[in-house]
Amino acid sequence: MRIVLIPMPDNALLTAFGKRIRNLRTERSLSQEKLAELTGFHRTYIGMVERGERNLSLSNIAVFAEIFELSLSDLFDLNDNRGER
Repeated sequence: MRIVLIPMPDNALLTAFGKRIRNLRTERSLSQEKLAELTGFHRTYIGMVERGERNLSLSNIAVFAEIFELSLSDLFDLNDNRGER
């Protein structure tokens, strides 16, 4: 039997994606509570995503894309610094 080790997620990627979600949320003047309501996620989950503490599933990423009315590729434009604080 061969054991394959799966590396832990890149924290820099999780942090950059979380920052992207926070920027999109603040650009639209949404609170974490309102974004949680729109997505169906808990507010604490939204905060953890924004801080890069959660490794999201593809399904959850698609929910964010739908709420922000973006394609998945546009959501993953981590170089888009609009609204950066």
